[in-house]
Amino acid sequence: MPALALLCAGPAAAIEPVPLFGTGELEVAGHRVHVEVATRRAAHRQGLQHRQSLPADTGMLFVFDTPNERCFWMLHTPLPLSVAFIDGDGRIVHIAAMAPNSRERHCSPPGVGISQALEMPQGWFATRGIAPGASVTRLQVGEAEGY
Repeated sequence: MPALALLCAGPAAAIEPVPLFGTGELEVAGHRVHVEVATRRAAHRQGLQHRQSLPADTGMLFVFDTPNERCFWMLHTPLPLSVAFIDGDGRIVHIAAMAPNSRERHCSPPGVGISQALEMPQGWFATRGIAPGASVTRLQVGEAEGY
């Protein structure tokens, strides 16, 4: 009976899509960054796939429940990106440039637990002189609600 009631309710009862990403702001070695935040497995899998562009000073922050070695690749991602691997203390431990639409894996250093990773347009870190050892501070970061 509940299914019939839902069908009879019409378009007004349409279910709103649940947001996949939260949003937030970071400070990366003194530079303010706007981020989409991927905290759940489905958001991690989606990442920046199929994106054609990003606004200036905008990227994606991947947040992981447990520190671990992490790898990223660019399948179905047409944007050239750089990824910064961030340890539990908020320090960048490695930065890798990633080619668009590539299956090549870019991994954190062996034996280093990564708590977060930040993808930005390729060259963003280099043009600002940001290198391993730089700090990343969360100014405001929120998860997608209800997902």
